Amino acid sequence: MFEAANLLGTESSPYLRQHADNPVHWRPWGRSALDEAISTNKPILLSVGYAACHWCHVMAHECFGDNEVAHLMNDLYINIKVDREERPDIDQIYMAALGAMGEQGGWPLTMFLTPEGKPFWGGTYFPKHSHYGRPGFLDVLRSIYGVWRNDRQRVDQNVTALTRHISERLDAKSERTEIDPALFNQFASNIYGAMDPVKGGLSGAPKFPSAPFMDTIWLSWLRDRDETHRDIFVKTLETMLQGGIYDHLGGGLSRYSVDDAWLVPHFEKMLYDNAQFIRHATFAFGDSGNTLFRSRIEETIAWLEREMLVDGRFASSLDADSEGEEGRFYVWHDAEIPLEFNEFRNIYDVTSVGNWEGKNILNRLNSIALLDERTENKLADARKKLLVIRDQRIRPERDDKALTDWNGLMIRALAEAGRAFGRSEWISLAESIYRSVSESMVDGRLPHSVLGDSRLFPGLSSDYATMINAAVSLHQATQNDDYMDAAKHWKRMLDAWHQTENGDYSLSANDSTDTIIRVRGDQDEAIPSATSQIIEALARLALLSNDEQLRQHVNLVAENALGRVLQQRYGQAGVLNSSSLLLDQTKLVIVTPEKTHALMHVANQNPDPRRIDLWIKHIEEQTIELVPGGGGVLIKKPAAFLCRGFVCLAPVETEAELEALLRSRV
Repeated sequence: MFEAANLLGTESSPYLRQHADNPVHWRPWGRSALDEAISTNKPILLSVGYAACHWCHVMAHECFGDNEVAHLMNDLYINIKVDREERPDIDQIYMAALGAMGEQGGWPLTMFLTPEGKPFWGGTYFPKHSHYGRPGFLDVLRSIYGVWRNDRQRVDQNVTALTRHISERLDAKSERTEIDPALFNQFASNIYGAMDPVKGGLSGAPKFPSAPFMDTIWLSWLRDRDETHRDIFVKTLETMLQGGIYDHLGGGLSRYSVDDAWLVPHFEKMLYDNAQFIRHATFAFGDSGNTLFRSRIEETIAWLEREMLVDGRFASSLDADSEGEEGRFYVWHDAEIPLEFNEFRNIYDVTSVGNWEGKNILNRLNSIALLDERTENKLADARKKLLVIRDQRIRPERDDKALTDWNGLMIRALAEAGRAFGRSEWISLAESIYRSVSESMVDGRLPHSVLGDSRLFPGLSSDYATMINAAVSLHQATQNDDYMDAAKHWKRMLDAWHQTENGDYSLSANDSTDTIIRVRGDQDEAIPSATSQIIEALARLALLSNDEQLRQHVNLVAENALGRVLQQRYGQAGVLNSSSLLLDQTKLVIVTPEKTHALMHVANQNPDPRRIDLWIKHIEEQTIELVPGGGGVLIKKPAAFLCRGFVCLAPVETEAELEALLRSRV
């Protein structure tokens, strides 16, 4: 007999546990839930969300916590709840089905499935009764069940069409496409044309940080030195980081802005957004020297250490809501600001009428540029005092689960920022997180998620890709070859559990058998796709280790991926960006007796995602294999030489020469 009860109470996911007290008889995704549906011949109601999702909370309150709705759900359906952050493969499968129906995606995702898990109808948020132009959930539940019982031919037609679309979308086969610079140039031009020349970001609302597109624009600037691309990249960052989407008191970036001015955020904070913005701000500071970027990185890393560390790893997110209200923790009434803070009020757009629903979202959009040092110091003191006041409020909930791939993104960001800014404590933090994530593996395999003693296996291909990238970046920050060895281990695990017959990779492991198809992971979301992260990780590892066989392999993986993603309508930036790295890969070899030599300092201060740096005490038999073309240059004193492919330029010996070389288009 199947238990007529809610079974989420023992799950490790904070999002699933948020629903453990619902009167709905929720099941976690798994073989037992699917078997129950088959045994009872009931359709499945699948609800997918995540802990920081505002509209997930709204639907939970209006529907899943309501006895009338729950009774109907329990009577008609097998109800399955999924945390999309734990199971992005499941989310991608059914989000693709929703897209095939002509519906705009988003969360909560609400799908109706056959007992075998095949989709036949779906939507996103539904209120209990029709509202906001949305049908009522009670009516939807009855209507869909009526179709299931009385019009099985229609259900079967939908299943066939949607399943075919999912397979074409997520497990497509296509011809290889050669890695051609013209592809990337045209794509970068298209992205630039879609960007807001005044406020930055993509034109219109809502505005997302759109990290894969930002990567496209920055790589285009590095490749072609088109200053318009650099300028829109910098403008986007400046406006974001002075807007309401940035937390000016506590640090950290919110997920997106609901308006077109970066003023009104959707207030949840995600680890991955902040990892990507730290990297972008590091690049922008290296190019411009604008101290705004350094300040925002410092503030955000302080926030990470203060609020996001859990058992030696980073938590996933902070909720948008507190006390049942979105943004309540972050916004201010004018009367809450001390009277003596008049200058602060003017600069941070605080008024008696407010700038959002009668309240004030702190922002500096009226004056993007930083002010004089005295004023900025005074504002910093005011922010510290207001943070103390804010800390007395009821906080948004934190999703404490540590996702391996998101932690990998942040480890890389910290290592790169620590290196560029000369902040050894940031590198040490990155190393500490890296050790904690590595120690969670069992039999050499990484879990996708960790919370307390719970580990979610198997991991995803994105977990191994981000840990390869993290290890390579830590090698770059420390020049410790142990990290190169670790990256090779993650690569072996990636091959063992995720490689397909033709040498490509799938998002889910080859022993993960509880989904209707095996997802490749080609499509970007807020972060670059798993496929793109694999291409970048393996390309960097091949360059670092001078492994020509690996370089040829990743070139083939990239060509196969390009053939697939060029058929997609969207989400292809990551694969295009990572594939372009194979055209532009550069190795900087610095030959000097000590790691602290001034030439190393110059390299550190000029970050370039296309470049791998290698420190060698002196060229000898043990190190010559790491140098492109064998490094056939006699080095008698400290020098650096820049290599592309198997060709190295003449060595330079002074800091000024190296600076000029790294900033030139070579």
